[in-house]
Formats: sequence, C-alpha cells, structure tokens
Amino acid sequence: MGIGSLILLAICGAVFCGMGILISRWIAPSSKNSQKLEAYECGVPTESGSWVQYNVGYYLFALIFLVFDVEIVFLFPWAVVLREVGLIAFIEILIFVFILFLGLLYAWKKGALKWE
Repeated sequence: MGIGSLILLAICGAVFCGMGILISRWIAPSSKNSQKLEAYECGVPTESGSWVQYNVGYYLFALIFLVFDVEIVFLFPWAVVLREVGLIAFIEILIFVFILFLGLLYAWKKGALKWE
C-alpha cells in the first residue's frame, strides 16, 4: 500500500462524506423560523440565554470515561491474540493496566469522580 492508495482513500472518504451532506440537504425538508433557532429544554420555554457555564468536573469525568473507553480498544485485540503473542505481551499489558490504575487512583484522590 503506497502513498497513492492513502491519498485515494482520503479523497474517496471526503467525497463520500460531502455527498452524504449534500444529498441530505437536498432531500430533507427544512423550514427556517425563529422557533427552530431557540434552545430546546424538554418543551419548557427557556428563561435565560442558552450559554451556560458548566462545572469543570463534568468535563473531567467525561475525559476519565474516554480514557477507560479507549483502553478497551487496546485490550480487546490483545485478548484475541493472547496465545500467539506469549508471556512478554502479557507482562506489557499488565504494565499498561497498572498505569491506567494509577491514573484512576490519581483522579479519585483529586476528587474528579465525585458527582456534585
């Protein structure tokens, strides 16, 4: 697989995404009015602006979730080929999980897992 194949793949991906967006704009019904531009909050009319500051703890919680979600992306293929890769790969994955566990302990100590 050369550089030409990668460029062709990128071009095809961009064309595929662009065509999907254009076709949806042509086919989907649309109406533009002021009510559609308002923030939707469960059918209740908004009382203030839609720009609200959130506690940074929510973002930290989401980032911790992403770290452990991405961990599964690495653990699943490793588990599938565990018998072929041997003991060294098992030790490496133990080190990987230990580092993630240290990250979890750090987040717990800093209070990032408290939902308040």
